[in-house]
Amino acid sequence: MKFQLAVNLERLDDSADMQDVARHTLEMVQMAEDGGFNIVWAAEHHALEMTIAPNPFQILTWWAAETSRIRLGTAVATAAYWHPIKLAGEAAFLDLISGGRLEFGIGSGAYQREFDRMKPGLLQTDGYKYMQEMLPAVLKLWEGDYAHDGEYWQFPTSTSVPKPLQQPHPRVWVAARSPITYDYAVKNNANIMCWPFTRPHAEAELYKRQLDEAIARHGSKASPIFALMRHTALYENRAGRDEAIAAITRVLGQFENLYRNLDDVVNGFPKEIPLSELEGREQYKPEMLEENLMFGSPETVIEKVKMYERLGVDEYIYYASMGLSPEAQKRSLKLFCDEVIPVFQ
Repeated sequence: MKFQLAVNLERLDDSADMQDVARHTLEMVQMAEDGGFNIVWAAEHHALEMTIAPNPFQILTWWAAETSRIRLGTAVATAAYWHPIKLAGEAAFLDLISGGRLEFGIGSGAYQREFDRMKPGLLQTDGYKYMQEMLPAVLKLWEGDYAHDGEYWQFPTSTSVPKPLQQPHPRVWVAARSPITYDYAVKNNANIMCWPFTRPHAEAELYKRQLDEAIARHGSKASPIFALMRHTALYENRAGRDEAIAAITRVLGQFENLYRNLDDVVNGFPKEIPLSELEGREQYKPEMLEENLMFGSPETVIEKVKMYERLGVDEYIYYASMGLSPEAQKRSLKLFCDEVIPVFQ
């Protein structure tokens, strides 16, 4: 089992100073490198303070200059917002200046609100079509001269400048939940990152089953890395538990606003939707959140990681950004580095 960190620059309201947020995020990345994490991931989102990531490559370039070993991944570059030549070149440039540390993650996109602004007229549910056309084009551009005549992009002979340092190319990752995306990832020799949100362990089992079925359909030759992400908070007492539950509840209230495309966002801050108003969302109850997410004491978290290991998860993604105070985030990450990671080495 290896470990990856997903961490965002996040502000849930305007009381957080942006410079403090940036400084804290970098310190988390450096702690992860020192603590034995394998990869750190930067997202792509637009016009949302809860995930400040207008360009994942710019964030990773910043982190590359302040680290030396940890690998640097996009989780994920949203295909529909890019042109293949630009995406190939920016990714390759990061790989070059980081000494070959790029992990190339690509995906379909998250919120309809972002599509309405970044790609007007495109439904979020159709974003995967752009991802499926984008990835082969980027791989060809990394090889050399290539002309493209697709449904969404057309361009004459061109190439990626620069080329990636890693050859034949950096590892590719696809964010996957639906069977069609698992099929696509396996067919294109991509690794898998999945996120069961706050749903029970059965959701993780579903994703693993979909991956196994996709591998079987393609001749059982593929051997992708299967990485799974959960919001993570380690604590040692009731006060720590209550702080974590309160923080994730607040974030989920904003997430529901975006996920349901309510468009109730003021100056980049989504209004929080009271989770008590949501029918049928039992996984948002405090006891279910604590059970389903990677919450608990170091001993509890070790047992949860072992559960994922038994399922067939190869690498666990520690999702740190959930509205916790900077101090609580660092305490949690230190506990994970000091007490959890050594058990799996």
